[in-house]
Amino acid sequence: MSDARGTEPDEADGEEGSDDGVLAASDLGGEGPPIEEKPYKIVFEANKCFGAGKCAEVADNWEMDVVSGMAKPRTYYIGEDDLAENVRAAEACPAKKERGVIHVVDRRTDEEIAPDPHGDGTLSVDW
Repeated sequence: MSDARGTEPDEADGEEGSDDGVLAASDLGGEGPPIEEKPYKIVFEANKCFGAGKCAEVADNWEMDVVSGMAKPRTYYIGEDDLAENVRAAEACPAKKERGVIHVVDRRTDEEIAPDPHGDGTLSVDW
């Protein structure tokens, strides 16, 4: 059964992610469009967003929802043309200091590009 993020538990140990229990970006969301078309994925910790709007100031892919007062991406899958602005959005996000709540991931390698606070490409979500 899927959890709230749409992920499936690992049948072997009952936990999400790889065998070592580390959550990978590919564990989150659906398949999306072909990787060749949209090689990057946005992982957004919406539950940690407090509506500062910095992402929407620096990236066209991000907008403020007038009903909730929170940010949201127009799309979660992006191509090379949209990479730089979404990296800026991830780096500008003041929520969850140093780790942000917007994560840009390379779907080809499953590595976090931004904000990458660990410096090793591992996904820095905090669920």
